[in-house]
Amino acid sequence: MVRWLASHVPSTSSFSEIKNSLPKGTINIDRWPLLLSFQRDAKGQYLFDLICHHLNLLEKDYFGIRYVDPDKQRHWLEFTKSISKQMKSQPPFTMCLRVKFYPPDPAALKEEITRYLVFLQLKRDLYHGRLLCKTSDAATLAAYILQAEIGDYDPGKHPEGYSSKFQFFPKHSEKLERRIAEIHKTELMGQTPETSELNFLQKAQMLETYGVDPHPCKDVSGNPAFLAFTPFGFVVLQGNKRVHFLKWNEVTKLKFEGKTFHIYANQKEDKKIILTYFAPTPEACKHLWKCGVENQAFYKLEKSSQVRTVSSSNLFFKGSRFRYSGRVAKEVMEQSAKIKREPPAIHRYCLAQGHLSHTLSAQGIVRLAPLTPFHDCPHNTQP
Repeated sequence: MVRWLASHVPSTSSFSEIKNSLPKGTINIDRWPLLLSFQRDAKGQYLFDLICHHLNLLEKDYFGIRYVDPDKQRHWLEFTKSISKQMKSQPPFTMCLRVKFYPPDPAALKEEITRYLVFLQLKRDLYHGRLLCKTSDAATLAAYILQAEIGDYDPGKHPEGYSSKFQFFPKHSEKLERRIAEIHKTELMGQTPETSELNFLQKAQMLETYGVDPHPCKDVSGNPAFLAFTPFGFVVLQGNKRVHFLKWNEVTKLKFEGKTFHIYANQKEDKKIILTYFAPTPEACKHLWKCGVENQAFYKLEKSSQVRTVSSSNLFFKGSRFRYSGRVAKEVMEQSAKIKREPPAIHRYCLAQGHLSHTLSAQGIVRLAPLTPFHDCPHNTQP
């Protein structure tokens, strides 16, 4: 995906005039860095549009910019607010482009560039243990990744145990590695990267944990749980099993007070339920609430004009007010259907060597340069 890496900011003469006066960072686009500076009062929308312009991405509403504050709390950059005012750290800033709203049917996305970016996110979800699946599905998904990245099996290029060189999951057995290689050798011959990625998306979309971005919490008994918002509703996971699932049309209200998060729902036969969970910190609980408010608006509403400001306040608690500011899923799909252009080129792992520099606007500077693969930080601190 896309990550700012401060350690890769170069000190070139063309950049020296502004590097000390403007916030800056380096964006990693699928192993390639993008060096960027912006005005101190620039809003999140400007930065997001700049990235999407560089990626030639039109179906951009599914994505967002994520960052981690000094207390290791994750946040989504709010596009209507100043970037610098949202950061608790000093520049250069570290952020990532991530899928924020997973498409209900990723294979139905209009453009290949969008499908490719969602593929990269799901590949990352698989590696970090968020996209859970049984062994047979895991082998198939990994084989699709292998085919997309190295093409057809070639005994001259791929010696015994070649699949073990790839890290698809947090951990896996030699038996699974052999099964991955077997599927790659015998079942996927001739598939293009685009076809393999499409097959991967179709397979991943059928899994219960598709679209899960887990928030660690505890239930009322003190048992660990992960809460998540998906294209289809609210999910609670415990022990790698889904223990609660509420469709978006069943969810009536989301609230938080300090570390306590409540979700209200109406199920069949007017059965009303309230689920209560406890986040590690008040900041984590507020982030959970805001994610829930945004996901509910995006997937549940028919049009963005129906979006309302939501408050967590009550008689005894002066809470927060928040409003989702983007388009909703139905509007995004309708807009995607209107896209008519030549498909943009997809740069997978075989980008030309060398340096390319160009200016996208008077306020932003973008550079491309080769970069070795970036190793993600631990799960609990990554953007």
